[in-house]
Amino acid sequence: MTEHFWLGTAIIIISGAMNGSFALPMKYARAWRWENTWLIFAVVALLILPWALACGLVPHFSEVYRGIPIATLLLPLIFGLLWGIAQVTFGLGIAAVGMALAFAVVAGLSCLAGSLVPLVVLHPLEILSPRGILLLVSIPILLVGLVLYGTSGRRREREQAPTAPLAGSKALSLKAGLGICIFTGIVGSSWNLGFAFSGGILTRSTALGAGSITSTYALWPLILTAGFVPNLLYCSYLLFRNGTWSLFGVGGSAKEALLGAGMGLLWLGGILGYGVGAGLVGRFGTSLGFALFTAGQILASNLLGIFTGEWKGTSPRTMGLLKGAVVAILISVIVLNLGGLFSAQSR
Repeated sequence: MTEHFWLGTAIIIISGAMNGSFALPMKYARAWRWENTWLIFAVVALLILPWALACGLVPHFSEVYRGIPIATLLLPLIFGLLWGIAQVTFGLGIAAVGMALAFAVVAGLSCLAGSLVPLVVLHPLEILSPRGILLLVSIPILLVGLVLYGTSGRRREREQAPTAPLAGSKALSLKAGLGICIFTGIVGSSWNLGFAFSGGILTRSTALGAGSITSTYALWPLILTAGFVPNLLYCSYLLFRNGTWSLFGVGGSAKEALLGAGMGLLWLGGILGYGVGAGLVGRFGTSLGFALFTAGQILASNLLGIFTGEWKGTSPRTMGLLKGAVVAILISVIVLNLGGLFSAQSR
């Protein structure tokens, strides 16, 4: 434990809350449709800010990618593309089932898939280690949480009066929305693999003078720009299909654009803040820190979902199921990441 442990954990929790609340500005979009707001978010979070940060904070950034094998550069691009598809479906999932339910399902499954796949592929012998066993124990706990969420969501759908979907979204059934969120949670962990197979870029960035934190900024432009492509294609498709390009010029567009940009700042700010906090925490940063980050996402998205009326008019039993689901998913995340603590202590 370092002298900055508590500062680091505080930054991680705040960063998780930022990331978990990034979709909140979308609730206040009035003049634009979903595709207009999401496109501005994607441009800011996945294109402008990553390149600006890399150019401004990575020493000799223009030299980082030179001399690196094409295969090394392609891997983060491929995983970033997969992750970008999940970003699109994440936006649809939020519109279909609400911020609270979408974040819980996606965060839980993403945490599970992001830990399970690297363990099985890269370190299969660790499955019987404390880390692997705790991972396997966390799976049924997570499934209980998702079942409770599905039950509470179906009860909410029956108990609430029909409400208007988010601006520009097409109404989907709860079943379809949950299916979208499950797909998003599994595929959305692809950026972890992008980092796992990009050691050459980090090494090159460090050799050119970047620190342990700023060296990772050299990866963001590759992963996030690749992720931007599916977002751009899908938003453009909706803009042409719905004839909503013209909405960019209507009255109030400046406010709508600020809402989309705010989403981008919250989302990327949370990701970058996690990296800073994990570094301050020390050797527990990527284990305990990730658990805290995911917990911050789930708690913030659910609290905001409740405060903004997503569960208004539901019965005490339905709210009890929702609370039980939150507790189960948080427990699964904590159990999952306790394995990282055991690994750190054994070194």
